[in-house]
Amino acid sequence: MRSQRAWSLFLIALIWLSSLSPVIHADEGMWPFNNVPKAEIKRRYGFEVTDAWLRKVQLASVRFNNGGSGSFVSPDGLVLTNHHIASDTLAKLSTPERDLVKQGFYARTRAEELRAPDLELNVLVDIEDVTDRVNAAVKPGMSPAEANAARRAAIAAIEKESLEKTGLRSDVVTLYQGGQYNLYRYKRYTDVRLVFAPEFQIAFFGGDPDNFTYPRYCLDMALFRVYENGQPAHVENYLKWSPAGARDGELVFVSGHPGSTQRLNTVAHLEYLRDFGLPLLIRWLEVTRAALLEYSRKGEEQARRAQEDLFGVENSLKALRGQLEGLKDPKIIARKREAEAALRAFVAADARRQREYGDAWDAIARARASLASYERERRFLEGGWGFNSRLFDIARTLVRLAEENEKPDAERLPEYTTARRESLELQLYSPAPIYDDFEQIKLAASLRFMRDELGAANPVVQKVLAGKTPEERAAELVSGTKLKDVAYRKQLAAGGSRAIEESKDPMIELARAVDAEARAVRKRYEDEVVGVEREAYAKIARALFEKEGTKIYPDATFTLRLSYGAVRGYMENGKFIPPFTFFAGLYERAAQHGNKTPYQLPPRWSERKAALNLRTPFNFVSTNDIIGGNSGSPVINRNAELVGLIFDGNIQSLVGNFVYDDTQNRAIAVDVRGMIEALRKIYGAEELVQELLR
Repeated sequence: MRSQRAWSLFLIALIWLSSLSPVIHADEGMWPFNNVPKAEIKRRYGFEVTDAWLRKVQLASVRFNNGGSGSFVSPDGLVLTNHHIASDTLAKLSTPERDLVKQGFYARTRAEELRAPDLELNVLVDIEDVTDRVNAAVKPGMSPAEANAARRAAIAAIEKESLEKTGLRSDVVTLYQGGQYNLYRYKRYTDVRLVFAPEFQIAFFGGDPDNFTYPRYCLDMALFRVYENGQPAHVENYLKWSPAGARDGELVFVSGHPGSTQRLNTVAHLEYLRDFGLPLLIRWLEVTRAALLEYSRKGEEQARRAQEDLFGVENSLKALRGQLEGLKDPKIIARKREAEAALRAFVAADARRQREYGDAWDAIARARASLASYERERRFLEGGWGFNSRLFDIARTLVRLAEENEKPDAERLPEYTTARRESLELQLYSPAPIYDDFEQIKLAASLRFMRDELGAANPVVQKVLAGKTPEERAAELVSGTKLKDVAYRKQLAAGGSRAIEESKDPMIELARAVDAEARAVRKRYEDEVVGVEREAYAKIARALFEKEGTKIYPDATFTLRLSYGAVRGYMENGKFIPPFTFFAGLYERAAQHGNKTPYQLPPRWSERKAALNLRTPFNFVSTNDIIGGNSGSPVINRNAELVGLIFDGNIQSLVGNFVYDDTQNRAIAVDVRGMIEALRKIYGAEELVQELLR
């Protein structure tokens, strides 16, 4: 559902797109592990979720730092996720002579496993409610901007204290958009090695035409292994492979890390996204897509280099266009208005509630109305839309690292605090390849788009272009920088502010030149939008708690959540769509399209068809509530056995960013029986099968 590049684009887009639906319908909900609706699950499905069951599933679940999920599936550190989550690593490990994305990969021995250059996996160890401590930092009379700064300082202190005390990655997570703050502690794995990935053609069979559709026939799986001290990590909690798979109507759970939803947003917030935020984002993605296609047409090697970015952009465009169409649906906005009016009436019915919560909706409306006047500048300067280059990202990180290092931890930008430093440096010093010509075409396109959107007379645009065309400036910047050299990056970082200030590297000079303006527009956004909305949404959350109790769940935050549902088909255009697809359907669909791209089967799939049991289930759908970030999540049964692997949602699920409706919204998974059949009979990976099934 989301490639690494797609997710990075979603983070850029959705971290600031942070809908009001307090009444839970059917199998709705992405539930934190410390607030799982055990009674409702037992009432609906007759299954008692125990604390021991939850603990096992929690510790078997894995978060990928590139925006996906996974799970331990053997005691020797084997981790299952999607091919499209692995594809970023596959691309970085590929060469012109060995394209792992196209050809696939299988390490028959552990000595052949390939180490990922910059992959970090996190396992959630525990959760602690720190709401009171964060809120205690806010003193009476503080403005929203001052209160936001105080909360941020408190969060930095909590994270640093936890890291020093436990050695675990420590993240304070904002829930209910300010209603609660929880401290999540993670065990980090940074020695992560590739074990298996199929060919792109079968992992993404049907390509963009079939993306977000069903029926599907995709082997969207990959396997990694985590190491500690040079040896495969021994894990006690892992998911055993179900020999029987899932059945129609069976209760199943998804344990994963949904990235971002906007279900608690006010109507004014959603209208801003519909009328301004999403259209602007879609235009930027369209410009980026055009540049990637232009580069891809230059040759086979250029197409290989651009494939991961292009896949991510096209995936994001399809998803965001679907979300925009959903927000344009009068029925959805009417549903939101009705829910919001009911909550506001509940608040207005009591003088205390009205005094404490009543102004929240208008405050958000004012903040969003003013944002449109400077959102372009924020996106292009602070969001990096105007500087679409990995080299610029490195330069900005180095420039800010030098400055932030000189501040107390509580005053730093959150991404530069002590608690986040190891993860930041893993990315900053990644040895992944960078290609000059690819960087030039992306940077030129983004500079051109910034010039066209902000205007050629804009002072920042003039400073950035320095009298040159976007193409000339991009070529000058990329050819002149030395930031591809990891040793040079480390040298600059070690030299601190003086080294940065004295550097003549053109990319460092550019990052320095725009940093003041970028920081200023970021601060304005944090003061006028984030600070205001933290307070306002916290009030709305408290009103919801008073009205609904704990039967509401927070919006997704790329933290571990549990959803429950059932394997179930659905009606579409008057036709029943069965829940399962089978290997036979894969070959029928390929034949219907003449076995041509994107329905072309990899050669070994054609050659070894006779060895397969074509009645083997391949993909299936369930009513589980998922969103981007859930890619790679395990689908498990009551026994905490693996029955499937989430990789997508159907087209009706796209509006799930804002609302959930189980009549057609479906999560799509690879069936465990299909994975074993393919590993054995297509790839001859019997050693791997034995590890999974033992």
